[in-house]
Amino acid sequence: MSRSLNSSVIRLHEEHHALEDYQGGVPRWCNGCGDNAILAAMQRLCSDENLAPENTVFVSGIGCSSRLPHYMKTYGFHSLHGRAFPVAEGIKMARPDLNVFVSTGDGDCCSIGAAHWIHALRYNMNITVVLHDNHVYGLTKKQASPTSPRGLKSNTTPYGATLEPMNPLTVSLGVQGASFIAQAVDWVPEVLYDILKAAYRHRGFSFVRVLQRCPEFMPKAFDPWLHDPQRTQILTHKDGLQLSPSLSSAYRNQLAHDPADIDRAREIASMDDPIPVGILYRNAGAPCYEDLRHAGTLRSPAAIRAGLDRELDKFTFWPEGAEAAAAD
Repeated sequence: MSRSLNSSVIRLHEEHHALEDYQGGVPRWCNGCGDNAILAAMQRLCSDENLAPENTVFVSGIGCSSRLPHYMKTYGFHSLHGRAFPVAEGIKMARPDLNVFVSTGDGDCCSIGAAHWIHALRYNMNITVVLHDNHVYGLTKKQASPTSPRGLKSNTTPYGATLEPMNPLTVSLGVQGASFIAQAVDWVPEVLYDILKAAYRHRGFSFVRVLQRCPEFMPKAFDPWLHDPQRTQILTHKDGLQLSPSLSSAYRNQLAHDPADIDRAREIASMDDPIPVGILYRNAGAPCYEDLRHAGTLRSPAAIRAGLDRELDKFTFWPEGAEAAAAD
C-alpha cells in the first residue's frame, strides 16, 4: 500500500464516528417515554451523517425534552425556559459552520418561547428543530400546555382545559419565511428517522413536530392511533418520504403529497384524525438569515480583539506620551 493511500485510509478511519461516539449519559426519562425514540433517532442520524461531535451543538430550553443535550456526546447548551431559539441563533451567527440542533417541548416552544419560535421561522437560519409534543407539561408534573386537548384535567385545569389546542403545524405554515415543516410520531421509528434525516439535509430552518407518548401523565393519549395503523396517514412523494415495502404493508393509508404545495400542506396540517405523518412543506430556495448577514466572516479572533480594543480605547486615559507610543 502506498504512503498516500495508507494515510488516506488512516484518516478515513479516524474521521468515522460510530453510534457510541454520540451516546452520552444514561437517559433519565420514564420507561416508554417517546423522548427515548427521538434520542435514538438523533444519535443514529449523527452517526450516519458522520457529524463530528466537536462541530455539533444541541440546544434546549426547559422540560423533559430539553434534557436531550445531556445524553448526546457533543457540545450542548441547556438554556432557560423558552429561550432555546435565540441561543441557537447566536451560535449559528457566530459559527455558521457548526451543525446546530434544537430540542424543545410543547410548553417550552409554544408557550413561553412562542415569540422566539415565530421569529426563528422568519429568519430561516440553517438549524434543525425537533418539537417533542406530548400535550402536557411533564417535568413539572402534569400541567396543561398549549397543545393539551380540550377537557384535559390537570393540576392547572382541574375542571378540564377550556381552550382548543394549538396546532404547531398550522401556526408554522402561516409564518412568512418558513421553509421546512414536517410531522412524525415516536411509534414509527423508521419514518421518524427518515424525516429527521430530511430535515437535517434541508438548508434552512427545519421544524419537525414529533407526537410523543408520555406514559406517566398522558398514558392513553395516542392509543387509538397505536392500535389502528390506518389512522396514521403517511405523506409520500418522490421529493418526500418513500416507505420500505414492509412498512408500506403495515401503513396502507398513504397520501401522495408534493411538499412544494404550501396550500395543500396547510389543509393537511389541519387534520387530527388520521394523523398526517411526513414532510408537509419544503422550500429549498428560501434564503437563510446567516447568509444575508454574512455571519462569521468578521468574527475571527483578530477581528474580535481589534473590535474590543477600539471600544475600550474610547474610555482609556493614557499617561502623557503613552497614547502615541501605543499607536506606534
